[in-house]
Amino acid sequence: MRIRPAADTDSGNISTLIRGLSHLLTISPDGVGAEQFLATISEEAIRGYVTAGNFLYMVAEIGNELVGAVALRDQTHLYHLFVAPAFQRQGLARLLWSTVREAALAKGNAGAFTVNSSPNALPIYERFGFVQDGPRVETHGIAFIPMRLVIDNNGG
Repeated sequence: MRIRPAADTDSGNISTLIRGLSHLLTISPDGVGAEQFLATISEEAIRGYVTAGNFLYMVAEIGNELVGAVALRDQTHLYHLFVAPAFQRQGLARLLWSTVREAALAKGNAGAFTVNSSPNALPIYERFGFVQDGPRVETHGIAFIPMRLVIDNNGG
């Protein structure tokens, strides 16, 4: 497996990966009411994140297959973290998160991160050390729980 910075040519594959999992993010499994959110995971929108100066976007590949993606916005907000179903529960999400977390810390992040977790991903983020930072939010056809992580000076 290889983790590398995303290129704009990865945008279509990243969008396909996230869209394949979008039923886990939307309130309605068919995406009705979540059109605004779905527009944010289009190939064009992903290309914008990948090429934006305030995003660190990484992908995981096995052979030539994109199997995971992670994006950190402004060195503090975990914006995307997705792993293809066939590769879940193998530590890939943790590896992707660790990669962008360590890069952010190296660039001066003092150890504070946020994420808007989908309800089904809450246990994963809790295992990463995030704690709920507010009530469940339902807006634009999606539901999420705001979470925060503060890392102590020893990296724990």
